[in-house]
Amino acid sequence: MQKSHSIAPDLLAWLLEPDDASVRYFALRNLLGRDDDDDELQEARAAIMHSAPVAAILAEQHEDGHWLKPGQFYTGKYKSTVWQLLVLAELGADGSDPRIQKACAFILDHAQERQSGGFSMRGNARAGGQASEVIPCLSGNMVWALLRLGCRDARLKAGIDWITRYQRFDDGDGVVPIGWPYERYEMCWGRHSCHMGVVKAMKALSAIPEAERSEGVRTCLANAVEFMMIHHIFKRSHALDKVSRPGWRRFGFPLMYQTDILEILNLLLDLGYRDARMAEAVALVASKRGPDGRWQLANSYGDRMTMPIGTLGQPSKWITLKALTALGRWHEAA
Repeated sequence: MQKSHSIAPDLLAWLLEPDDASVRYFALRNLLGRDDDDDELQEARAAIMHSAPVAAILAEQHEDGHWLKPGQFYTGKYKSTVWQLLVLAELGADGSDPRIQKACAFILDHAQERQSGGFSMRGNARAGGQASEVIPCLSGNMVWALLRLGCRDARLKAGIDWITRYQRFDDGDGVVPIGWPYERYEMCWGRHSCHMGVVKAMKALSAIPEAERSEGVRTCLANAVEFMMIHHIFKRSHALDKVSRPGWRRFGFPLMYQTDILEILNLLLDLGYRDARMAEAVALVASKRGPDGRWQLANSYGDRMTMPIGTLGQPSKWITLKALTALGRWHEAA
């Protein structure tokens, strides 16, 4: 937790402004360490459901829980069901709201492949996700969003089990995987596992309360963490003087299927890691801070979303919040 006295008062006041209920809520919780029973925190959380982005998203929802067109739950980037569910989860929307519960049920009915539990980019005629289109980043994202929104559906366990069974952490020097689901999309698996798939798996499993993590979940999390550590988060593992993912140095929110250094760093810190191999990423985050103490939005999906969140190239409350959270945790652990 970032100590409030180490944050400039004007910066903290900016993040706590009531015009952005989601940022206010997470700033109270993550920067000021407010407990769940804190009145101010509860008021901020309640206000999220009435905030402009949440209201705009829910206004576009169809009666059965989907957005855009039922069959375009993934391909309708970034206004269809998968993406709206992700954004609502990122914003801290109330998963007990009947509209959000309908959305969770819809994605389980239409996108989850029934035999394996993984999540697919396309449905099939018999309902459920198409097996040939199951991919790791989507599976991780949907498991995370459903967990974050408090979904209690028994099918969620199958999604978690898919991650622990099929997610790989190959680093370019092993045997190319064979068999389903590895042979359909080389970019997702291949000789080197897709970084985004690894990160979204880590994100999903880290959302499970620690006391409820199975041995398989703990092992998968440990493998995901080590995969990112050997890459120093954003470097080439076999050539650490080279950057493997230049785009990850441009921070964005929300990130959809993509990721960046800031998201990965906060995930590792959430899991309790403070490793020397994270230091370069920490330094890079600190270097992005502007003279006004704020961080800019450098990556955005803009008007491809129902409502843009922030303005590209301008100071961002979300990026500032996440940067302060990461730096505070890093220095507190020290």
